[in-house]
Order: sequence, then C-alpha cells, then structure tokens
Amino acid sequence: MRTQVLRFAVAGTVGFLVDAGVLWLALRLGSGYFVGRAASFLAAVWVTWQINRRFTFATHRSGSVWHEWWRYLAAMSAGGCVNYAAYCAVVLLLPRAGFVPFLGVAAGSVAGLGVNFASARWWVFRHRPQR
Repeated sequence: MRTQVLRFAVAGTVGFLVDAGVLWLALRLGSGYFVGRAASFLAAVWVTWQINRRFTFATHRSGSVWHEWWRYLAAMSAGGCVNYAAYCAVVLLLPRAGFVPFLGVAAGSVAGLGVNFASARWWVFRHRPQR
C-alpha cells in the first residue's frame, strides 16, 4: 500500500500542476475564481484518472473504462468537496493577490488527499488486485 500512496501522491502532484495551470488560464481569459476552479478541477480529475489507472492501480484491468471514469469522477467529487471548501476558505479569507488562488489549490489538494486515495483504492479500483 505504501507504493500506491506514493504513486497516488505523484499523480496528485501532476494533477495539482494541471489544476493550477488551467486555473491560471481560466483567470487570464476572464473567468472568476470559482468558475475557473470548477473547470480546473475537472481537468485535474481527468489527468489523475489517466495516471492512476495506468500507474497506481494498473495491476489488472476489467470492466468498462467509461464506467470506471464515472466512478472516479464521483469518488474525486467527494474529495473535491473538501478540496473546494479549503480553496474557498483561502480565496475568501486572504487578501486578494495574484498567488492566492494557487495557494487555495494547494490547500485544497492537501485537504482532499486522504478522501481521494481511500475512495480510489477501495471503491473505484477495488476490482483490481492490490499490490
């Protein structure tokens, strides 16, 4: 399980970079903090799903990829609620500055990590043999 946690953290780091990058782009295109964050979250979920299904939980594949995607999205949305709450707290409580949304993304990523790992391992990818 330690290896899976480490790989999940690596996928999360890549997801964080995608999340922050898409948020940056959305903000530059005129999106607000909250709409931009919704778009960046979805992009990060898709990227982390691709990494986790191929790298973290790749021992065995079975079932529909489409079904797995929807389960992953639902599972990450549970952790996403924790993530988004932390993001909102940072954005609303700290003075406006260029770095604040990205600090919020980082706080949200850390806050949702445990919920996301547990739901991915024991729900989304439970049909795969564990290492």
